[in-house]
Amino acid sequence: MRIQSLGVIDDAVVALSPGFTAVTGETGAGKTMVVTSLGLLLGGRADAALVRIGHKAAVVEGRIVIADRGTVADRVREAGADIDEGALLISRTVSAEGRSRAHVGGRSVPVGLLGELADELVAVHGQTDQQGLLKPARQRQALDRYAGDAVAAPMEAYAGAYRRLRAVTAELTELTTRARERAQEADMLRFGLEEIAAAEPRPGEDAELAAESQRLGHAEALASAASLAHAALAGDPEDPEGVDAATLIAGAHRAVEAVRAHDPALATLADRLGEIGILAADVAGELAGYADNLDADPRRLAAVEERRAALAQLTRKYGADIASVLSWAETSAARLGELEGDDDRIGELTAERDALRAELGARAQELTEARNAAAKRFADAVTGELGELAMPHARVTFAIRQTEVADPQEGIEVDGRAVAYGPHGADEVELLLAPHPGAPPRPIAKGASGGELSRVMLAVEVVFAGSDPVPTYLFDEVDAGVGGKAAVEVGRRLAKLAESAQVVVVTHLPQVAAFADRHLVVEKTHDGSVTRSGVQVMEGEDRVRELSRMLAGQEDSQLARAHAEELLETARAAAHTTRRPRE
Repeated sequence: MRIQSLGVIDDAVVALSPGFTAVTGETGAGKTMVVTSLGLLLGGRADAALVRIGHKAAVVEGRIVIADRGTVADRVREAGADIDEGALLISRTVSAEGRSRAHVGGRSVPVGLLGELADELVAVHGQTDQQGLLKPARQRQALDRYAGDAVAAPMEAYAGAYRRLRAVTAELTELTTRARERAQEADMLRFGLEEIAAAEPRPGEDAELAAESQRLGHAEALASAASLAHAALAGDPEDPEGVDAATLIAGAHRAVEAVRAHDPALATLADRLGEIGILAADVAGELAGYADNLDADPRRLAAVEERRAALAQLTRKYGADIASVLSWAETSAARLGELEGDDDRIGELTAERDALRAELGARAQELTEARNAAAKRFADAVTGELGELAMPHARVTFAIRQTEVADPQEGIEVDGRAVAYGPHGADEVELLLAPHPGAPPRPIAKGASGGELSRVMLAVEVVFAGSDPVPTYLFDEVDAGVGGKAAVEVGRRLAKLAESAQVVVVTHLPQVAAFADRHLVVEKTHDGSVTRSGVQVMEGEDRVRELSRMLAGQEDSQLARAHAEELLETARAAAHTTRRPRE
C-alpha cells in the first residue's frame, strides 16, 4: 500500500506480511494514518481534513490478492475492472475540497463498490468496535453470523413475512382509522352522482342550449333582418316599383350575354354573372325559409333557460363544462366503488394479518431454536479461547429471551406466549460474562473491564475465523487495557488467527508485536512528516531495539533488551510448536 499526502504522512509505502503484521511507533507518529488509509481503500468516509496541509489531494493505492473466482472477483468483473494475475489494484483519492474518487482494476467506480468488496475481504476492529460489542443488537448479529444457514434460512422467511405484515397492518390501520373520513367522502360522491344522474346531461348539451337561447332571445331581430335581406335580394311584394338585387344581376347578365361571342374575356364575365344570379336566388330562398321557420315561442325560451340553469348547477360543482362533469362522474363512480368495498377489504386484510402473525410466530420459534443451538456452541468456543487469553476461569454464555406483552394484538405467539417482535425475530440476545468461578454471569457491558472486553472480542474473532473467515483482519489497538501475561496471550492468539488469515495489528504492546511475522515501525522525520523511508521493516537488532523502546522507553536499556529478546524467543517457540510453516 502506498500513502501520499495523508495526515502526517507525506509519501510512504507499507508492505504487509501474508501472516501477522504489527504496526508500532511513537504516539502521534502516524500509526492511525495507516489504519485510515486502509479504511479509505475499503470505502470509508472521505474527509478533506485528512489531506496534508499544502497539498491538493491525498492518494492511497493498494494491491490486494484475491481469488480468481468468487464473490469479489465476480463483483469486480461486473464493474468492468481487471484482475491482474490474481491481484486487484485499488486507489482512492480525496481532494482538499472533500471530493472523493475511487478506481478498481483501472476503472473508475462508485465508492460504494469499495465497501461491498470490503465486506468480503477485511474485518476491521478498533476500540469503537469494542463499544459496539456492548450493544445487544451487535451481540445478536454476532450470534446469527456464527450460526450461518441455520439462522439465515428461517430469518429470510421471517423477514419476508414481517415486511408483508407491516404493509398489511399499515393499510388496515389506514382503512379503519380513516373510516369516518372515507364514509364522508363516499356520501359526497354518492350525492354528486345522484344529482348528475337526475339531470341526465348529454355531451355538448350546454353548448347546444347556449346557441338556442341566443336564437330564441333575438327571434324578432333575426326575423326582421332575414326579411329585409330577402327583399333586397328578391324584391318586396308590397313595393312593385322597388329595385332588387336579383333583377339588377339578371339585367347585367343579359347585357353581356348578348355580345359574349365577340370576346372570350367578356364571355367569362357573363358566366360569372350567371353564377351570381343563381347564388342570389338560392340565398333569397333560404332567407325566406329561415324567416318562416324561426321559432319565437316564449315558452320554449323559458324551457331552454330553465335547462341551462339546471346544467349550470352541475358545472358550478363538478366541472367547467358538461364534458368535465361527465368525466368527474366516471372517475367518482370508480372511487365510490372502492370506498364501498372497504368493508370487504378490511375483512380480507384482517384475515391476512392474522395468518401472517401466526406464520411469524412459527418462524420466530424456528429462529429461537436455531439461536439457542448455536449459542451453546458459540459460547463454548469463545470460553475456550478466553482460556488461551489468560482468562482460564472465565465463562461466556448467551441469554436468549423474549418479552411478553399484555395485549396479544401487540405481539406474536411463540411457544404459547404473546411476545414482542421486530424485524429480526422475537429474541433479545445478550452476551454474559462470568470472569471467575462463583461470579454470576453479567452482561459484558456491566461486568467486563476494558482489557477483558478486548480479549472477549479477540476470542470472538478467532472463533469466527474458523466458521466464517475473511482473508484479512485489521485490529486497531484492541489490546488497550491489556498487559503482562494477558498481553502475551493476546499476541499468541493473534498469531494463531494469522495461521488462516492475514492479520494486521496497530499496537502499543511489545508482547503483541513480538509475535508478528513482520514488524513495521512508523517514524516521523525532523520536520514532522512521515516519508517513504518513514515506514521501516524491523528485523534483527532493529526489532530488538524497537521492542526495548516499547518496553522501557529506552532503546539501549540492557534490561529492556534482555526482556525484548526473551519476548521474541517466546514468540518463536510458540510459532515452532503451534503454527504450520508458511508458504
